Amino acid sequence: MTSSSTTSTSPLPARTPVLIAGGGPVGLTVAALLAQQGIASTVIEADSSFCDGSRAISMSRRSLEILGWIGADKPMLDKGLSWVGGRSYFRDREVLHFEMPAEPTQRFGPMVNIQQYYAEEFAHDAAIATGLVDVRWSTRVSNVTPHGNGNTVEVTSANGSTHRIEADWVIACDGGRSTVRELLGLQLSGMQYDGRYVIVDIEQATSRPVERLAWFDPPSNPGSTILMHRQPDNVWRIDYQIRDDEDPAEAVKPENVLPRVQSHLDMIGETAPWKPLWISIYNAKCLTLPQYRHGRVLFAGDAAHLVPIFGVRGLNSGLDDAGNLAWKLAAVLRGEAADSLLDSYSIERVHAARENIRYGAKSTEFMAPPNYGFRLMREAALRLALENDSVRSLVNPRQTTAIEYVDSPLNIADFGAFDGGPHAGLPAPEASIQTTGGAQHLSELFGQHFVALYFGDIAPATKGSGGVRVYSVRDTVAIRDGDIHDTLGQMRERFAAAPGTLYVIRPDGYVLGRWRNGRDIDIAAIIDKALQQTTRTA
Repeated sequence: MTSSSTTSTSPLPARTPVLIAGGGPVGLTVAALLAQQGIASTVIEADSSFCDGSRAISMSRRSLEILGWIGADKPMLDKGLSWVGGRSYFRDREVLHFEMPAEPTQRFGPMVNIQQYYAEEFAHDAAIATGLVDVRWSTRVSNVTPHGNGNTVEVTSANGSTHRIEADWVIACDGGRSTVRELLGLQLSGMQYDGRYVIVDIEQATSRPVERLAWFDPPSNPGSTILMHRQPDNVWRIDYQIRDDEDPAEAVKPENVLPRVQSHLDMIGETAPWKPLWISIYNAKCLTLPQYRHGRVLFAGDAAHLVPIFGVRGLNSGLDDAGNLAWKLAAVLRGEAADSLLDSYSIERVHAARENIRYGAKSTEFMAPPNYGFRLMREAALRLALENDSVRSLVNPRQTTAIEYVDSPLNIADFGAFDGGPHAGLPAPEASIQTTGGAQHLSELFGQHFVALYFGDIAPATKGSGGVRVYSVRDTVAIRDGDIHDTLGQMRERFAAAPGTLYVIRPDGYVLGRWRNGRDIDIAAIIDKALQQTTRTA
């Protein structure tokens, strides 16, 4: 970690529009996104600084887009290690080499490896730079009392003193052991797996490519499964499965961990000197709250759901929570939306959590088989994959992807026939563009406002609405504000657009609705309707 946090010495506020419990990457990103919308918040974090050791390490393209909306993408890319694929081995033979979709014109690669404490630092810096975020370290939430107009929150500082804060809204981003969740008597539901993984960070110089590496039953540690990821600062993240009969307390002792690490490094030919930095233990959990809104308390990140690490869905899904929640809560606080809009946050993100859990469970059952039957099937698949390409898809780790918001109350059914492109509830595809404002990728236009994309020379009028940016998508060079030059024809192709096509995109980059003949559509009225209700008919 290259810098430390600073603690404010000013008195805690008596009132705040939004109190965010938890100063991890999700809480700090929510705070920064709210600030981009002009909403002030107070962040309460029990720790004295950014996290230590190995937590989340792989950031998806979607997460980088969200961090880009607060200006934290550049430091992430400057520090992080990009990767596009990986390799899996059965014993000492390769059974899978996969690559995720990537192209030279994209703004971000599929994945970037970076330690969580850097993600926290960069989100923190972005939040503080807005001047609207007050972060309080070494302070914990000790009580939450909801009432009709908000919440009375009691916080306790490191010296034991207590303070009451009236918060219109509370966002619980305080992790898997959420204090706010416990104080409200809420419980996660689902299942957890018995299989345990030791997580080890070591420092060692290496010239290997940045890839996701996995070994099943390797000669270095027979019967185990081992994962390796390179991280910045010459750090390896190593995860290995322990036997069911091993004592977890014994398994994390250095005298038991370091020989296993050395054996594996010897096997793969990594001979440079190394030293351990962090050792912990983990078992996969598939848990979620049934709903993420409870009155004026909202849940996000691990406080709302716990997803297996396999497929890197944990922090990435939490940042997607932040991107979904911030614009909706800001609209409510500005008086532009009914607070029922926040019900759609819960509906959409609970659905996303269940999808992430479904995929994560499949990956977990392959990476850490829960019983003899699963182990037998996995070994059969691995043996077949040695000789049969068609079986290798079973070994694929199913990396995280953006979730479709099926049956979201905000979705507007298509008006007109489309033979492709994203319908309502799907994220808008990335595309190379040019605007007079300097944007080079479509995703740069999202984050704060609704965006209307009209494929034609003269876009529809918005009747004075300030909550939407309307663009004419053209094949010619952008010469005026509101023009998008579809430089490579990607937008026309990826949106299945014809002259007159209109898309309305939510601030979080998801499609609200689309029209084949959009010239006379009242875009402001469409958006106002979305903000005022969460049930609709097409």
